Amino acid sequence: MELLTTDLCDAHEDKVRVVDPMFNSFGGRAAFFGRIATLKLFEDNSLVRKALESAGEGRVLVIDGGGSLRRALVGDQLAALGVKNGWAGVVVYGCIRDSRAIGEMDIGVFAIDTHPMKTVKKNVGEADIPVTFGGVTFTPGEWLYADEDGVIVSSTALH
Repeated sequence: MELLTTDLCDAHEDKVRVVDPMFNSFGGRAAFFGRIATLKLFEDNSLVRKALESAGEGRVLVIDGGGSLRRALVGDQLAALGVKNGWAGVVVYGCIRDSRAIGEMDIGVFAIDTHPMKTVKKNVGEADIPVTFGGVTFTPGEWLYADEDGVIVSSTALH
């Protein structure tokens, strides 16, 4: 099923929140959608691994990494876990690495940019809480739709 963010905005303008344009698409899946799961952390991707090791059930993992451009929160091993466990996509308010390998995987991955440095591992962060960046609050259980034209969020399913 192809769902275009532009068409969804046209049909449901009163129901969508549009994220500020800031993301680049790195995953092999250029368009994706699903219910939101969230993480809030900073330069520590320990919780990312735990989330992507769990059953994705077609959800989208939204990671509020504080917009850090100093460490990569997702690499090819974590993206591969996301594929294996049924995640539709990952949206990172921060950086990823291993972009070439991720680009060949069947998962959507949006991030601000790439960075070769891995994170520290302190198991610090929060899961399943509302997070805000790009002018939008992402609440677990809401719906996220992403494609070449942007990222939108709705409290109800638009498909």
